Amino acid sequence: MAKQVLTDVRLFAVGADLSGASNKVEISGEHEVKDVTNYRSGGWKEVLAGLASAELTGEGQWEAGDPSLVDDASWAQLGGIGPWTVGPAGDTVGSLAYLTQALRADYSLGGQIGDVAPWKGKASSAWPLVRGQFAHPPGTARTSSGSGTALNLGAVTAGKRLYAALHVLSVAGTATPSITARVESDDGPGFASPTTRLTFTAATAAGGQTLRTDGTAITDTWWRVAWTISGTTPSFMFVSSIGIR
Repeated sequence: MAKQVLTDVRLFAVGADLSGASNKVEISGEHEVKDVTNYRSGGWKEVLAGLASAELTGEGQWEAGDPSLVDDASWAQLGGIGPWTVGPAGDTVGSLAYLTQALRADYSLGGQIGDVAPWKGKASSAWPLVRGQFAHPPGTARTSSGSGTALNLGAVTAGKRLYAALHVLSVAGTATPSITARVESDDGPGFASPTTRLTFTAATAAGGQTLRTDGTAITDTWWRVAWTISGTTPSFMFVSSIGIR
């Protein structure tokens, strides 16, 4: 990926798309630095990496009056843990995504007279920060069961995991429309014999979920998101991101 100017950063928090109300998004990851310097350190400090953590911060223009808007979503999420996905270069399938499960730890709003009403917020990681890809874009409504584009993420070695985030942004239909999303893998892009690796809980309303595999090695190198939809005249807008760490 070449150098770029940030013009289309995407920010998804649980079941809300905050991209259109954001003008600044930052992601940071760090390890605690643990000093293990001793008399045999040769006069230099020695350190080890301690506990790891990540933080997502955002700010932008305040909006309220609907569960999809930043004020309503932030109040509903405050103190809760859910999925966050950030796309620094858009949201097309296969584009770079950073995902984690995080605690919505902070939310502030308001400014000086004459200002465009601002907001600021912060989320602290409850799971590792994962560098992955978008597996389903937000702008495609799904009305029937199907599967997404195959992504060559590579194999999952022993001790690592496949992480997946699901953001259900909107639900329409009658007779309790429901979507059950899953992550499948295969040894080729044609998915001749897909294996289901993760299955999200059936969703009937906007919201978010995060799942991960158990650390067992998986030799398949191709991955995709698939979904089963039920209900009368159902329509779902959702985003999914996946990655290995």
